[in-house]
Amino acid sequence: MNILIAYATTEGQTRKICRFCADLLIEAGHSVELLQVSGRTRDLDPARYDASLLAASIHLGRFQKDMMKFATQHGAALSAHPSLFLSVSLAAAGDDAQDWADLERIVAAFCDDTGYRPAEMEQVAGAFRFTEYDFFRAWAMRYIAAVKGETVDPHCDTEYTDWDGLRRVVTAWAKAVTA
Repeated sequence: MNILIAYATTEGQTRKICRFCADLLIEAGHSVELLQVSGRTRDLDPARYDASLLAASIHLGRFQKDMMKFATQHGAALSAHPSLFLSVSLAAAGDDAQDWADLERIVAAFCDDTGYRPAEMEQVAGAFRFTEYDFFRAWAMRYIAAVKGETVDPHCDTEYTDWDGLRRVVTAWAKAVTA
């Protein structure tokens, strides 16, 4: 299959997740185009792809503006073939019922606002990327971690992504799509 992986990232964890997915799909024999979305994607032809994987991270209750624009421009065409959406957030690392309800609400609003309707959606835990934060964001993230009872080292990144779980999700999705 020819698969598009399109993503938006703020500190880089979503990029890392998408590169991992691309490597898995390439190892399985698929052709993959990895694309960081931006304003220059208007000329993209979604019909060139057999399937797509989109990924974006949640910050302050929303996905990145670039992903919102991309999904609005191409969502209907991408929804016409098998599509997997990865929603990346720190909240997905926890088990707080309210956080998970918020994640589902954010994804539903994203789909409603853009017209993108992925066949499958997965919540993926992100990371504290202190090496990428400015002073104010680092302070805010330390506060969030403390509120959630997490101990973090503000001089190091802390990853919560379940790589084995992500491998299972992407592998199962690719097998179902090719079946």
